[in-house]
Amino acid sequence: MAVQGSLKEKNKTKIIIPKRYVVIMHNDDFTPMDFVVDILMTIFHKEYEEAVSIMMTIHKGNRGIVGTYSYDIAKSKAERAMMAAKEEGYPFRITVEEG
Repeated sequence: MAVQGSLKEKNKTKIIIPKRYVVIMHNDDFTPMDFVVDILMTIFHKEYEEAVSIMMTIHKGNRGIVGTYSYDIAKSKAERAMMAAKEEGYPFRITVEEG
């Protein structure tokens, strides 16, 4: 019994890179700067100097990018920050946009 040829299978794996989303903090006249810095350090894991820099960018420019994440992580971090602000009675606003 002779084998005439061999069968080769070609599998192509297509890697899909997930979309990235930016978390944006918006300035308001009521949320204390210290609170914003604390949120940046505790929820977004920024070092103190970077947190202060981001906070000042938000203060001067009315908004600032906090970080870029996958959708689930961006949404989760934004919601945690908004809940913390709500508990303190601040009108803090964070949005998540495709970046």
